[in-house]
Amino acid sequence: MSVSEPELQPPPPPPFDPTLPSLPISYPIKTLKDLESRSYFNSFHYPFIKASVPLKSVLPNRRRLLVCHDMAGGYLDDKWVQGGTNSEAYGIWHWYLMDVFVYFSHTLVTLPPPCWTNTAHRHGVKVLGTFITEWDEGRVACNELLSTKESAHMYAERLAELAVALGFDGWLINMEVKLDPGQIPNLKEFVDHLTQTMHSSVPGSLVIWYDSVTIHGDLDWQDQLNDKNKPFFDICDGIFVNYTWKENYPRDSAAVAGDRNFDVYMGIDVFGRNTYGGGQWNTNNALNVIKKGETSAAIFAPAWNYETHQLPNFQTSQNRWWGLVEKSWGIVQNYPKDLPFYTNFDQGRGYHFSVDGAEISKDPWYNLSCQGFQPLLEFVDSPTLDSIQTLVDFNKASYSGGGNVTFKGTLEENAFFTRRLFHGELLLGDLPVNFTYSVKSEGDSQLGLSLQFSSTMNKSMSILLASQEIYQFSSKFSQVITTRPHEKPGNSPGWVIQEASIAMNGYTLTEIYAVCYRSKPEFNKPRPAHNPVKYFAVLGHITIKNSEKKSGFPPSSSWIVEAQFIKWASVSQGSKTLSVKLIWKLKDGTDTVFPNYNIYAKKLAKQVVSDQYGSLEDVPKYLGTAHVEAFYVSDLSVPCETSSLKFIVQVCAADGTCQKLDDSPTFSIDVEGQ
Repeated sequence: MSVSEPELQPPPPPPFDPTLPSLPISYPIKTLKDLESRSYFNSFHYPFIKASVPLKSVLPNRRRLLVCHDMAGGYLDDKWVQGGTNSEAYGIWHWYLMDVFVYFSHTLVTLPPPCWTNTAHRHGVKVLGTFITEWDEGRVACNELLSTKESAHMYAERLAELAVALGFDGWLINMEVKLDPGQIPNLKEFVDHLTQTMHSSVPGSLVIWYDSVTIHGDLDWQDQLNDKNKPFFDICDGIFVNYTWKENYPRDSAAVAGDRNFDVYMGIDVFGRNTYGGGQWNTNNALNVIKKGETSAAIFAPAWNYETHQLPNFQTSQNRWWGLVEKSWGIVQNYPKDLPFYTNFDQGRGYHFSVDGAEISKDPWYNLSCQGFQPLLEFVDSPTLDSIQTLVDFNKASYSGGGNVTFKGTLEENAFFTRRLFHGELLLGDLPVNFTYSVKSEGDSQLGLSLQFSSTMNKSMSILLASQEIYQFSSKFSQVITTRPHEKPGNSPGWVIQEASIAMNGYTLTEIYAVCYRSKPEFNKPRPAHNPVKYFAVLGHITIKNSEKKSGFPPSSSWIVEAQFIKWASVSQGSKTLSVKLIWKLKDGTDTVFPNYNIYAKKLAKQVVSDQYGSLEDVPKYLGTAHVEAFYVSDLSVPCETSSLKFIVQVCAADGTCQKLDDSPTFSIDVEGQ
């Protein structure tokens, strides 16, 4: 028998060089040398990895929930700053249950990818990076870090500088090494100086100490706040207590903390490794004990249900698990709080992508920066057959992005069904407020919004926004306002935009509910009595804004769009690929206030030709969404028939409106001669 030749293995990829152009990624800093040198700021990737959503909230003086995300070493699908193609990647959308989010990995300096910071900030949640030393290399790093008071201060300042530049809110400090007692004074200098520098640079920022090394230098987890770790607690903003505590430790720790009891975060390992209550589906048992003990809680590794493939699927198990957290801990974030308020219910992933009701891409995608305000949908474990199921359905049409809220089931003719969407804290002023929402429905299924208001005089009002007069249950509401429906030109068939204006000066919008009902039967066409009929409707978006606030975009002539790092590569038979960095800014130099930009490429043919599928070469192709004023196009296929490329930067406003493509800024590149 002949011996087959050994199969040749492809050469390993070259080591990552952050100075060279490539698809932008977020990555950690692995050595003190790189931290000291500030080389991160010279990276090609640095302009792309800045968070773009500022944080508007302050940390309240109540028990809080910290969530520490530790998953398979970190920097997975979330590292791709411009998004990826894995629509099944991990995400979080129960932000209304937490106050602080920590991005954790076992690398010296863990910098949160901007997608986490953007979506957390949007929901009022602070974001921390992690500084960790562990094992032998951690001991070596500590010897350098703590060699002098000056070195401790210098490295603290480097960490603070990174947080400010990248737009996150502070640090979790985890010193998982044994130290010499003589190093402790400089460790305290490091923690204190980092805390003070962060506070002066970012008001409201946090530095939290992890319960590991003691004041005597021993690596000895205390599982509570006591005299062995309190000296570190006293010079920073809180302590993350190790998760192997006993039932009385939360209350004992609260007593030691005094009036700072809510700065004690009792740890819970969701994987259940020696954690109180066992974690997993019993995580809420530990939360209940912490709640009674009057401290805060720190949930570690909530991606447990994703990593262990809990049944029946991730979407359901995630909603069920966080539903248990909600029942135990309660809702801690309220929105809407400010105007304009806009949500398309996007979870930051999907199987298609839409703009203004028109589907512009059928490709799967993942980009948590695109996540809109998430609805507070109560988890129903076993919905009954005669009820309406409420869910985010990625397979159904989206008005914007890849999300929606879908309502499906059966509904009696004169009945109505409500489902909570948001808990608000929005004080209305003198001006009327406009409400706009998009609906796609089947048959006589109708969808409205119920708005709950309260006043300083403890007066409550409920207003129903509905597309027609509702007689059968209008008495259930203080007022019914008939919306103005219209189909927006250019939308996909079936989307109807509903609009209404409300004047409620001095009232606070406290809750928003979806209301499912049926339209009145046509005259002389009564329905059969007692016949529950199939109900189906999709809510695409909600926008709330002041009536006088007009959406306006600068004309395309107001922008400067430039190309950098242009790189052509030949493929075959005259076809090429193009990689290029696009940047844009307003000519007058003012800072832009737009949250995101949709990027398209339009391939202009030498002559109009059609391929076998009948599509024209000059149809704009959606490339992705940018959340900074830069976008890197990597290996764009350029057929040989192409004469030039036009890149279109579609500007999108905070109220969800997007500039028309024909009015958007552009940049053109000639293909011929390249």
